[in-house]
Amino acid sequence: MSTASSRRTFLGAGGALAGAFALSSIAPGANAAPSGTTRTPHRVITPGSEQYEDLLQGTNLRWKGAAQRIAFPTTTDEVAQELRTVLGLNLRPSARSGGHCYEGFVANGDIKAIIDLAAMDQVRWDPEMKAFEVGAGAQLGLVYQLLYKQWGVYAPAGNCPTVGAGGHIAGGGYGSMNRRDGLVVDHLLAVEAVHVRADGTVAVSRGTRDPRDPHHELWWAHTGGGGGNFGIATRYWLRSPSASGDQPENALPSPPRHVWLSTVAWDWASIDEAAFTRLLNNHGRWHETHSAPGTPEAKLFAQLKTWHRSNGSITMDTIVDAATPDATGVLDRYLAAVSAGVPAPKVVQHRLVPWLQATQWSGFTGPDSTRRFKGKSAYLRRSYTPEAISAAYRGLNDPAISNPTALLMIASYGGAVNQVSTVATAVPQRDSIIKFQVVSIWDNPEDDDANVAWTRTTYRNMFSTTGGVPAPNENADGAFVNYADVDLNDRAWNTSGQNAFQLYYKDNLPRLKRARATYDPKGVFTHAQSIPLA
Repeated sequence: MSTASSRRTFLGAGGALAGAFALSSIAPGANAAPSGTTRTPHRVITPGSEQYEDLLQGTNLRWKGAAQRIAFPTTTDEVAQELRTVLGLNLRPSARSGGHCYEGFVANGDIKAIIDLAAMDQVRWDPEMKAFEVGAGAQLGLVYQLLYKQWGVYAPAGNCPTVGAGGHIAGGGYGSMNRRDGLVVDHLLAVEAVHVRADGTVAVSRGTRDPRDPHHELWWAHTGGGGGNFGIATRYWLRSPSASGDQPENALPSPPRHVWLSTVAWDWASIDEAAFTRLLNNHGRWHETHSAPGTPEAKLFAQLKTWHRSNGSITMDTIVDAATPDATGVLDRYLAAVSAGVPAPKVVQHRLVPWLQATQWSGFTGPDSTRRFKGKSAYLRRSYTPEAISAAYRGLNDPAISNPTALLMIASYGGAVNQVSTVATAVPQRDSIIKFQVVSIWDNPEDDDANVAWTRTTYRNMFSTTGGVPAPNENADGAFVNYADVDLNDRAWNTSGQNAFQLYYKDNLPRLKRARATYDPKGVFTHAQSIPLA
């Protein structure tokens, strides 16, 4: 690890942040090649390169970019070097980690230079920071494997193993262990970012969670402020606030040793509107009753997938920490509560597996990278309203679309997530119990209009009395920034009077605006939902 021109040791909440850098910029050489070696110039793909056409798209094939330069730096220094080059060529830049953006924020005609962080995929113990360093390009599946195989720890991040850490962490990502151990940003110690100052010079800064750190706001902005707002995050350091000592085995939580996996399925042919209403009411009531932190039920996470009727089934995938007291009882009572008064589901699987194997379980992983999709999200503080259930049923039975992979994907939330203050991180939704999205997934471009229209209409109808969006009230609590949705800024689909930024960030928006004004005052990194500059 490189040495900056000065160091400070902070004693912050949760223990010492040894070696935490607090400089206006990191000295040249940050994350550089070891002394005495020759650095290989990072690779740059241009329109004449064999890989060029394939690299213009991310996971969502609805979007195809027009970048003239796609670079793959391997260090923070190289990211800074590439950004200087791009700005010197007067090209508009964007960063990409895993390429899973829901909208065309990177793959669009305005972005002429992509700085792709895929080569920055390191996962290692940093003894100076007493934390795990994770490169912004590291895919979550790799992060889980390396942390667990070498040190027996994990970070409570997302379920899809191909998602990149860069955007996932910046947006306050969540996953199947969030009720047990909180969000991944609740364990974020520090972040390093390459950004552009007001005078146009490129800088590298590092911020920590210690409030006395001059770059504390850089850290805070990356705990849910979303990607493409504050420069290019290149490295994260993970260490739990409650961790103590110098040993890596104590720096992050240990995952469950084993988990119970369950999948059940209801035949759509046996589900009428009354049964569907009962199913969602049961599901919502269980989460209202069983989302307290630290309870056995907080060790359970589920995804209820109400597929379009053309699929033939409604499914529910559930995972429970097997070390939970009466773990199988917790699971059985959950399944019984959700199924009460509804035609009995078929048990597709019920098995005990090691935790690392469960991170690859198809029940929770996302769509492959050769598909098209549109998603719209909501946080719920309470169970579904009658309006939402009725609209969901109509949408899922809409004969105008016949797509077996159109659905409501409903995830458990709450538990340890709700122990954290709304201002401790940039994620303000800290008393929600359910997070879901209306999403459609398809293959052919000619089906774009029908699927996008179905997703938009179903979502709008679910929240019709609040302007077509989950405006914060006693039932709902806004939308999830990592499920980016440009419709939230479109009055054709949002008449609530609250724009996307208010739905994503709520009262944290002014502070995020100040952070953006500090770290991207010239608006170098701009997309359709960039936090506004004051």
